[in-house]
Amino acid sequence: MTRLVLLSGWGIDARIWRPLAPLWPAGVTVTTPDWPGYGGRPALASPGDLEALARDVADELPRDAVWVGWSLGGLLAAALLGLGSTTLVPPRGLILMGTGPGFCHPEGVTQEELAVFRRAFDRDPVATLTHFRRWMLRGETRPRDAYRRLLDLLGEGPPPDAATLAAGLQWLAELDNGHCLAEPPCPVRYLSGTHDPLLPERRRHGADRRIDGAGHCPMLSRPDTLVTHLVELARECLESRAAANPEGHA
Repeated sequence: MTRLVLLSGWGIDARIWRPLAPLWPAGVTVTTPDWPGYGGRPALASPGDLEALARDVADELPRDAVWVGWSLGGLLAAALLGLGSTTLVPPRGLILMGTGPGFCHPEGVTQEELAVFRRAFDRDPVATLTHFRRWMLRGETRPRDAYRRLLDLLGEGPPPDAATLAAGLQWLAELDNGHCLAEPPCPVRYLSGTHDPLLPERRRHGADRRIDGAGHCPMLSRPDTLVTHLVELARECLESRAAANPEGHA
């Protein structure tokens, strides 16, 4: 049995994973928890507190699963592991999808560009979130169709908490998981769309698997291929973990 936990990114709640639901093969179980402040889940009193976040989500990030973190969700998953907290035990594997050790990069989204975006968010959070959702879909083969699918998925549900979104932008600016991912506490694999506009070229090309014809949101444009890659990468993580612990020790 392969168990996956799918973690969504900035400005998007767990409904983004729904296109994958009918595609999982037998023997794979999947959960898609929302982060605090998303999907109607109560926000943290201090949304930028990683230790508080670890305590809040601990029951939904079990050690017997492979965690799949998309975009900011991947940055947060790696950062929580890097805390070295006893609240969260390392999982059987971590798949980082559409992200790397950090968000900003001189050849991708720069710190200066993110600072401009954060100022725009401070002025008008709703308009800026709408702009971001359109912008992140530029790499899909049919971005307008992908945007309509995204709107259909999100529907009239509760919007993300504004303070949580602001904290997420600060995490995008500041989180650096390079040290943790250089010596990770579990097997780590990277997955990218070949046209992801949020990733620099070297990170796209350096991914363990790439999805042709997809950008930052392959769950909207190439869900069948995404499922195939996630299952294969998860099994690679499990095999790597088993090889490192031949007697079955955690």
